[in-house]
Amino acid sequence: MNDLRVLSVASECSPLVRTGGLGEVVGSLPAALARHGIAMRVLLPRYRGLGPGLGDVREVAHWTDLPGGEGRLLRARHACGLELYLLDMPQLFDRPGGPYRDADGHDHPDNALRFAALGMAAARIAREGVAGFPVDVLHAHDWQAGLAPAFLALGPEPRPKSLFTIHNLAYQGWFEAAWLPQLQLPPASFSIHGVEYYGGIGFLKAGLFYADRITTVSPTYAREIATPAQGMGLDGLLRARAADLEGILNGLDTTVWDPTADRFLAETYDAGCLELRQENRRVLERRFRLEADHGSPLFAAIGRLVHQKGFDLLLARLPSLVARGGRLILLASGDPELEAAFKEAVRRYPGQVGCIFAHDEEVAHQIQGGADALLVPSRFEPCGLVQLAALRYGCVPVVARTGGLADTVVDASPMALARDAATGIQFSAGDEWGLEIGLQRAFELWRRPELWQRLQTVGMAEPVGWERPAAAYARLYRELVAA
Repeated sequence: MNDLRVLSVASECSPLVRTGGLGEVVGSLPAALARHGIAMRVLLPRYRGLGPGLGDVREVAHWTDLPGGEGRLLRARHACGLELYLLDMPQLFDRPGGPYRDADGHDHPDNALRFAALGMAAARIAREGVAGFPVDVLHAHDWQAGLAPAFLALGPEPRPKSLFTIHNLAYQGWFEAAWLPQLQLPPASFSIHGVEYYGGIGFLKAGLFYADRITTVSPTYAREIATPAQGMGLDGLLRARAADLEGILNGLDTTVWDPTADRFLAETYDAGCLELRQENRRVLERRFRLEADHGSPLFAAIGRLVHQKGFDLLLARLPSLVARGGRLILLASGDPELEAAFKEAVRRYPGQVGCIFAHDEEVAHQIQGGADALLVPSRFEPCGLVQLAALRYGCVPVVARTGGLADTVVDASPMALARDAATGIQFSAGDEWGLEIGLQRAFELWRRPELWQRLQTVGMAEPVGWERPAAAYARLYRELVAA
């Protein structure tokens, strides 16, 4: 029996639209919360092509005065079970390209207007309720939904409580102050005690200022972003709101990421038959054009080629990795210069380095099911899902000691190894020599097969799903309603 109703508002939601971890989290949370008596509906923009899998689509509200003009609110249910609201504004969302950028890779010039409309629609649904769904808590995600708590707080009482989740503080949604009238924000809100941020309008800052409570996606990241080193200009506000800030780890959808039933794997397996991973390894060797070699570790890296992810550090230590006898496969895309540098590495180390420059869900699953170790050299990482999948699949994570990576991977220290608690290797973040030490330790452990297998089996037993995070969110929602 559902006793609490939550409206989740975001720019992405898997499986409808996803560019990274935000979409995976928003799409996975509703089902996990249902087990805690919480009904969640998700509000999304109706982007072009957002039709497959949707059923029972009907209009439940119509507004003529949103930022950007007229909009309809559609109620829908996805085949996967998600209960949805779609903000239908063709003038803002029915266009080629992605959620944030056009087909040429440039930001949509009216992103301020687009996501202000989303925020205002969310606040109206939360305050008024539609389609028989009175809202107890508004849960807004990242800068694209940052104005939802602001519109809610700046409007009339009574109103439900609001929660704002930071998935990545680096993406802040800053726009020129001249947008203020078009966004329909009251002039008084343009101050340091409001939406003003470095002379412009900060969508993320607005969410942090106006929400009743704030979460981010790991306890360590919650501490890191309250420091000048990682606060990205918002550490003062985050310190001022420290009593309202909490880190809750993300979970992994273990129905999607399941090595015992993964349709993308040549061989499915569990912790009792790790030898079956060898066939998956052979698939990767063929796919990435590597020489077959079962006497050396196969390292992998998956992600976006951006500064945050530290793939330039990996590139710097690649000669050392290959000299030690290791091989590397990379599934990534992004920065053209880094892509070119990794292409050159493939030419320099034929049969030892392979790259696919794309986002490919099938290959990502195959990597987790066949590679020996996953390298995550991030300079900072709010939570990360890729290392959670690696744990579940017995692909030993070798990660930078930062954010959610530090919270989810137990370093193979002598004490942790002695008590069978270690699940991977940590190294100092943002430093190629820290990565070098991490690689050295990985090679040392690889040469001790009994220890390596213990890392795999202990990691595969870790509770990486949504059970604990969902319980934490359920508790937080109830605290908000009771306050």
